[in-house]
This record gives sequence, C-alpha cells and structure tokens, in this order.
Amino acid sequence: MKREMTSVDVAAMVSELQHLAGARIEKIYKSDTETEQIRLNLYLFGEGRCDLVIDPGVSMHLTAHPQPGPKLPPTFAMTLRKYLSHGRIVSIEQYEFDRIIEIKTMRGEVANTLIIELFSSGNAILANDEQKIILPMRPVTFRGRRIRSGEIYKLPDMQLNPVKITSGELSDLFSKSDINLVKTLATNLNMGGTIAEEVCSVSGIDKNLDCQDISGEMSQSMHQGIMDVFGRIQDPKPHIIYHDKKKIDVLPFEISKYADHEKRYFNTFNEALDEFFDVMVGHEKKQSEIARTKKNPLEHRLAQQENAILKFEREKSGLETKAETIYMHYQLIDESLAAIGSALANGRGWGEITEIVKQADHPTARMIKRIDPHTKTITMELDQADIALNIGKSVPQNAQAYYDKSKKLSLKRAGATRALEHTRELIEKEVKKAKSARESKIKPSTLKRPKPRWYHRFRWFVSSDGLLVVGGRDATSNEEIVKKYLEKRDVFVHTQAPGAPVTIIKVEGGGQVPEQTIAEAAQFAVSYSNIWKESQYTGDCYWVHPDQVSKTPEHGEFVAKGAFIIRGKRNYTKNVSIGVAIGITDGMELIGGPVSAVKKHAGYVIEIMPGRFNQNDLAKKIYRTYSDVFGRQIKVVAPPDQIARFLPPGGSEIKNMSGKAVDSSDVR
Repeated sequence: MKREMTSVDVAAMVSELQHLAGARIEKIYKSDTETEQIRLNLYLFGEGRCDLVIDPGVSMHLTAHPQPGPKLPPTFAMTLRKYLSHGRIVSIEQYEFDRIIEIKTMRGEVANTLIIELFSSGNAILANDEQKIILPMRPVTFRGRRIRSGEIYKLPDMQLNPVKITSGELSDLFSKSDINLVKTLATNLNMGGTIAEEVCSVSGIDKNLDCQDISGEMSQSMHQGIMDVFGRIQDPKPHIIYHDKKKIDVLPFEISKYADHEKRYFNTFNEALDEFFDVMVGHEKKQSEIARTKKNPLEHRLAQQENAILKFEREKSGLETKAETIYMHYQLIDESLAAIGSALANGRGWGEITEIVKQADHPTARMIKRIDPHTKTITMELDQADIALNIGKSVPQNAQAYYDKSKKLSLKRAGATRALEHTRELIEKEVKKAKSARESKIKPSTLKRPKPRWYHRFRWFVSSDGLLVVGGRDATSNEEIVKKYLEKRDVFVHTQAPGAPVTIIKVEGGGQVPEQTIAEAAQFAVSYSNIWKESQYTGDCYWVHPDQVSKTPEHGEFVAKGAFIIRGKRNYTKNVSIGVAIGITDGMELIGGPVSAVKKHAGYVIEIMPGRFNQNDLAKKIYRTYSDVFGRQIKVVAPPDQIARFLPPGGSEIKNMSGKAVDSSDVR
C-alpha cells in the first residue's frame, strides 16, 4: 500500500488547488505532537469554506471530513495563527518537481510562506518574505541544511525535472548513471518506481537494462515516453486501485500496471487522496499506533515480527506454487528453453532473439513476457503468474531453485517465530512488573522529605557524569552563587539571553569537566532563560574559568546586580536546544533539569516543552500524574510548590512521559 504521496501526486494535487488563490485563512489547527497534522480552514468567495489538511511526510489535500482541533493548540499552531490567520493565500506552488510545496500568503502588506516537505519524515516551515525561518515544526540539521529559527531556508539539491527535461539532458543522464534504467528514472528524475516502470513500458524498453547500454535511439524513445506519461496530468482520471478489496494505490491518471485491477474513480484527485489516506479514520489509527509504540517499544517490535512472519509465509507459498507450476507445464517450458538455447548456440544475439519472440505469432511466444540477457533468464506467464526461468538450467533445476528459496524462507520464518516468542515473554515480564509497581503503593512511613542542602535554594541538577550544577533564580542569587560558591576548579556557564541564570559546575578534586556535563549545563542555562519564555528552541551559550569572572568594571562602566564582567576567551556552544524534565529517582527524590541528566538518575520522567500553562498550573498537573503512579503520599517528596521550582519561566506543557508505571494517556 502506498504510504506517502509521490512527486507526480504532488504535481496533480497542486494543479487542482490553484483555485485557492485569494482564499482567506480563517483558522489553523494542529493535532497533537504524535500525528502532527496541520489543518487550514479557508474561506473562498463564491465557494464557501473548505479545509486543507497537511500531514508532513505523508500527504496534503482538501478534505471533506476534517478532524476536530485540540482544545489546547500546540506552539507551532499558535505561531501559524499569529502570522497567517486572516491573511490570504497568494499562490500554491510545487518546487520544481520535488515533494515540496510553497504556500505563499499575504496579510496586509506582510508576506510569509508556509513550506511543506513531504519527503523523508516530513516538515512544515514558516518563513518570511526573505526565506528566513520564523519557526519550523521540527528543527533539524542535515548536511548542508539547517532547519532552525533564524536560519535562511535552503532548498535541497535540485533533481532533474521530468516535465522539462530535454532529450540531450536525458541522454547525458544515462551516460553518467551506473545503475539500471528504472532506478535511474525513479531516483534522478523524482518520479518514483511505479511511474518509472510505466515510462519504460510505454517506451518499449526493458526496465532492467543498464543505462550504459542505452543507445541514442533508445534515449529518444525514452524521452518521448516521459512526455507521453506526464502529459496525462493534463487529462486526469483520478482513481484508487484495489487488490483483494484493499486500497493499494492512488493515481491521478491510469497506468498499464493496474490495467486489470479494480478501480474507483473520482471527480478530482484531491477527493481521491482524501479517500485513500482516510484522514478521519486512518489518522486515528496512526495516532493510536504511534502512541502505543511510544508507550511500549516491545509491542511495536512484536507487530513487526508478526508482519515479517506473515510475509515469509506468503512468499514461501508463492515460491512453492511457482515450482509446482513449472512441473505442470514441463513440456512447454522444456521446448521454450531448448529453442532459445539452440538460437544462442547458432550465433544469434539476445537482441535478435527478443525481436523474433516479439514478432512471432505463436501461443508459446506470447507467453514469454521478458528476456533478460544479463541474468540469462526468460519470464513466462503461466497460470496468471510471471515465472523467471534460467536458460542454462533444465526444467527440474528451475523448479528446484524455487524450492530452495522456499526452504530458506522456512528457516527465516522459524527464526522469526523464536524471536516472536522471546518478545512475548519480555512483554509478559514487563506487564507483571508494571502491575507490581501499581499494587505496591508507597507507604507514608517510607517517604521522607530530603535533607535540605545548600544548593536547594537555587536551581540545580546532577549531571549524567555525577557533577553538581547550580544556577541562580534571580539577580540576588546570581550574586550569591558567584561570591560564595564559585571556586577555582569550577566552571562558569552563561548565556547572554535575558533572564539567563548564572550557572556553575562544581568540580570535586579538579580534573577536566566531561563534555556531556558542559553540554547539559549549557542546555540548563538556555532553558531557564527568556529563550523558553519566548517559545524559541535554541540559543548560544559559553563557558569560562572562574578567574575570568569579575565584578570589577572598567573605568567609567557600571555592572548591574547579578551581572559580571568576563575577560579573556569564551568557549562557545552554539545552537543549544532547550530541554527540561522532571523526575522521581528510585530513592524517591524529586529532581529536575536537562532531559539527559534527569533520565540518567530518575525512573519516572516527564519532559516539558514551551506551552500555555503557567508554572503553578503545570506543577499541579505533574503532581496529579505522580499521584496516580505513587499514590497521594508522593506529596511528601514532590508537592506542587517544589515541582514548580524546577519549571522554566513562562508557559510550559507536558511533552511526553516515560517510566515503569507511567501511562502517557493520563495527561493531555
């Protein structure tokens, strides 16, 4: 079954959406962080309202049955509303022939662009008129491309456009390719395997032919085939293809591969996409599957193993059927192999033999669908199945080859079955542990409030390497940390973002501070600054030695309370991502700080992201979650006011949760 739209699908879909130019963007919704579907509710004069749904990495199309929006819109949806709501769509364009769509908008005199990437895991990027990224849905870094706020959006390297390619460019492409024809078309011309096969079929050229063997005449035929196939976009026949009553593909025009399949036709390709990707039902299944996988990776592994076993069984059965079919047509196959073998022995070339078979008006010749000189095989259609036969082998040897492949699959299936049983055992053990944890609620007598330490008055955490990291809460505590607790062997970490805490790494006994601890301290400083409050996702940080930190200003300068003079070289850490988590350790202590550090020391972890809840409200939500896990006695070690002390300034919300007995469906 097709899992995502191809470049051909995008071209047809975008062509149909041109009537949306001038549509007003009324509302914008984004589903939860698991499905990541975006919906634009539009109003078009003379046509009324419609909904455009975008599932990055999967599909984009108009829908007749939109999903309801979440009660609390995520940060990305709020940003889209801020910049795009009540604006108008200026244009919807496909970048060259790639799976990239640019929705250009105008609100007043301000132009912005929503860029949709449907390739790989997908993304949605909001950029201004200078292509500067305002906010990406998913900040990522590729080789040569940085999709992050403040960066200039850089399009991926451009492929050849099959709609615009010239005969000379195509010939040059073939001369440089070291793979076969169909793979070259599918990858270098961005058309995908199905359409590449159709082009080969229309052109009358073997799809498995090496590109180095393509003559100038063949190249001309291929170019004409490309023009013929892609010309069908102008005369669309949108439809869904079915096999055994199940949807397997959706196309804007017909192709020969599915000539004998059941089809359902639609008035527009957007309607076909909407039905195929089944937005209302399919996404609920997808959301459920992703949530289930995140809760328990073992269940995801179990599903994969079950699917693998079914696949092995189907393939094994198919191979055995082909072997039996070969024996059923023993004489016919024997004569065909002998005839081609004799022709080769008499000096006839593969090309000549292929032409003779094509022109022969004989039932046996018509059964030969393909002749491949590279593998020395012919493919015959026998009992509605294509069966490849090696010319150098006898009929029994060809049948035995299929039986041998079937035996190998039997061994694979046996191994997969053993792995499946092992996974089931692990799941049973995990279920028993979770049940035991829920049943053994912590007794009040076993819970004690941790003994107060000097650093509890500040922000603090213990790094993955076991080093104490302490940060200020305000100007007064910044001053106190530096004056009282910063020692010669420590490390001073800071960011120039407003509201950033002075952060020190306490180093016992000297020695070099591990890079992981410095990275976590940098994330700590960035996350508890105004970068979090402003819903940004990255910031720059630096670290220095204590002797570089001074309260003494230059002549004529003034140093405000909580600020310091840094002299000498600063060691910068660029583009540090925000990240905060709250956790309960096995020793029943509440901790907070960078995600990696908290996960190192805690078994019940709740990750936080910028959002709409203030510190007190979110602290209460987290407290209720921990109460469900440990019982209300957890208030002894993790009351809401203590949880709030670990939360960043500004609004936040729960990103995800993990732990032996934490169920992420409990909190939304």
